[in-house]
Amino acid sequence: MTTSVLFFEDNNLLRESLCSMFSINSQYIVAGAFGHVLNIVDHMKKLKPDIVLMDIDMPGMNGIEAVRKIRQAGYTTPILMLTVFDDNRHVFDAICAGASGYLLKKHLPTKLFIAMEELQSGGAPMSPSIASMVIQSMYKKPNLPNPYKLTPRETDILTSLSKGNSYKLVATELAISIDTVRTHIKSVYEKLQVHSQAEAVAKAIHEKLI
Repeated sequence: MTTSVLFFEDNNLLRESLCSMFSINSQYIVAGAFGHVLNIVDHMKKLKPDIVLMDIDMPGMNGIEAVRKIRQAGYTTPILMLTVFDDNRHVFDAICAGASGYLLKKHLPTKLFIAMEELQSGGAPMSPSIASMVIQSMYKKPNLPNPYKLTPRETDILTSLSKGNSYKLVATELAISIDTVRTHIKSVYEKLQVHSQAEAVAKAIHEKLI
């Protein structure tokens, strides 16, 4: 079964390059490729993609705002940010808006399909430098009282996820089953009022919950 991909990139050459990459991989099919996000909700409704790839620096409306509109419209489709930006503001703005992962464009040739597979398995792929920055940010902030009433186990799972671990690795690290991990994650989503793993981790770090 093929996975449909919708992507937004204003650089014509890069957009064509992405189309070429997907054309030689039988696991994926391009649902659409656009140079702006001004009709983002209409595209989501019409094309119903399995995964969205989103540039940040777009004309008319940026990719972060586009992600926010997708989530506000009720879509839970995994969204992978593709960008040259690797600063704190763009990373956390994108993830807090609802992005599922964050990949620097320089890693596209070697990491794109790996990242997409990770997205489909429930992971939150990030370029190494981005993951390192998130972890460093986490350790710079002291623990504070938890207003969301997360249990110790839920906090442990969030901390493990913040290191970039998959559900399987979290289960191994904490000596619990993957089903137990999923149950705790569902509870975390409800308590934090988020819709993705990346959003949960970003909120936990931003509000000093871990």
